[in-house]
Amino acid sequence: MSERIRTLLRLEDLFDRFDAYASSPDSHAHHAALLTLFELAEVAARADLKSDLLQELDRQKNVLTALRGNPHVQDSTLEQVLASIESTHQKMYQTPGKVGMHLREDEWLMAIKQRAAIPGGMSEFDLPSYHYWQHRPAEERMQQLRRWLLPFATIHSAIDIVLGLLRDSGQPELQHVDNGSYQRMLESRNPLLIRVTLTDSLPCVPEISANKYMLNIRFVQAGVGQMRTCSDLAIDFDLTFCTL
Repeated sequence: MSERIRTLLRLEDLFDRFDAYASSPDSHAHHAALLTLFELAEVAARADLKSDLLQELDRQKNVLTALRGNPHVQDSTLEQVLASIESTHQKMYQTPGKVGMHLREDEWLMAIKQRAAIPGGMSEFDLPSYHYWQHRPAEERMQQLRRWLLPFATIHSAIDIVLGLLRDSGQPELQHVDNGSYQRMLESRNPLLIRVTLTDSLPCVPEISANKYMLNIRFVQAGVGQMRTCSDLAIDFDLTFCTL
């Protein structure tokens, strides 16, 4: 529901994608991992990303600190979460420069990134040194990819904390629609994140649009082809408003 949270969700997806590609021994998967790393650097290069994460960690720390002594909260779990927030906050605060600067300072990587923007521009005759790297032993390539990712570790940890606590902050509510469309006034909820959960057997996906007053969900047919509303299906789904 905010650009800040959308940026964190994009980065979370990129980290997951990188891990999937980098864990494979296949050279084509490592090519995809490197392109994903470039995307990570671009998204993380936002000047306010670190300050946004620091502010969000501070905010969540204040909210959770107020829960100390609450009989409905397990003290040991709460203290573990607070310690994790404090540790990540300190590491991020002490990290100098912009996120991903180490990639932009690598001439070899920037040459690859420049050629990657050209359709078909990464052939062996265009980038012989990259072709050589792709034919190094798989373990060597995997270790190099992990070294390039390492400076992003603190950002990754902070994103996991912020989004994890945010997702766990809401309680799902069962909803039902018959015409493929759902509307609801948000009133004073002001959620940071809205989650819609469907059963795997339903052949449709939700398209969500919202502002601070109104939530609209349109369920459209999944798969390729035209995006038509699933108006002939009875749809049950869980709706969760997340804010912390």
